[in-house]
Amino acid sequence: MDCAVNRMTSETRARPVERHSQSFHTDSFRRRAHKMMSEWSPVAKVYDPLKAGSIDGTDLEPHDKAVWRAMMARYKPNKGVTGDPHLTLFVARLNPQTSEDKLQEVFSKFGDIRRVRLVRDIVTGFSKRYAFVEYKEERSVKRAWKDANKLLVDQYELFVDFEQERTLQGWIPRRLGGGQGGKKESGQLRFGGRDRPFRKPINLTSMMPQNRSVERWDASSGREDRQRDHEQDREHGRWRERKRDWDRGNDRGYYKEKRDSKHHRDRSRERDSNRKEDRRHRDSYRDRE
Repeated sequence: MDCAVNRMTSETRARPVERHSQSFHTDSFRRRAHKMMSEWSPVAKVYDPLKAGSIDGTDLEPHDKAVWRAMMARYKPNKGVTGDPHLTLFVARLNPQTSEDKLQEVFSKFGDIRRVRLVRDIVTGFSKRYAFVEYKEERSVKRAWKDANKLLVDQYELFVDFEQERTLQGWIPRRLGGGQGGKKESGQLRFGGRDRPFRKPINLTSMMPQNRSVERWDASSGREDRQRDHEQDREHGRWRERKRDWDRGNDRGYYKEKRDSKHHRDRSRERDSNRKEDRRHRDSYRDRE
């Protein structure tokens, strides 16, 4: 009797602690989700190759080898580059025939230009289809950034953005697996820039019912995982049965072929013996004559 009373009192003492633990986990989960949503920005403030490879910046594992390469890279900005990085624009997707004079003519409409640098191949001298334009005033940079993007120059639509190499902390260039933007055909899209900003992640707190604890929420997701695993095991069992039937079918075919070959050998022996017997009869008949 005393043991039963002690067990009941211990259970009643444990229940408030359990409810307190559930409420604590619920509050911590909501705080983390709220912090993630409040800190979210469509444009990266610090370059992280793992986040750049994610459409909403929430990936925990890289989805392609280039992201791995960017994460392992140790890149330092080129010290030979001169000029004020905060007054410099990056201009890409140029026509291969577009020259420095043409860029000077187009971008001088937005303000006084200090320098235009068209990047060329060091061996062939051909344009690499991107350039840097440095202005004298900040308002000219902002005006050009706003109005020159998607401008048609020599029948090509330009992409204009602020310089990232010296202004964005942790920057990794495209050749090392980083960068921003990209084409779908390459399979290596990079997000967090002007061309492809981050998409807003799903607000988990709004999806979770208010009268439901995190443990029960996790339990439901755990049931879904177990159900999915059960379906996979069932499918794997079906595959094993099909393979076993296939092996049995092969065995049946093997033994059938073996039986057929044995029957063929027996028929051949019988045919040879019949031929010998016929030959012996013919020879005996000739001897009589």
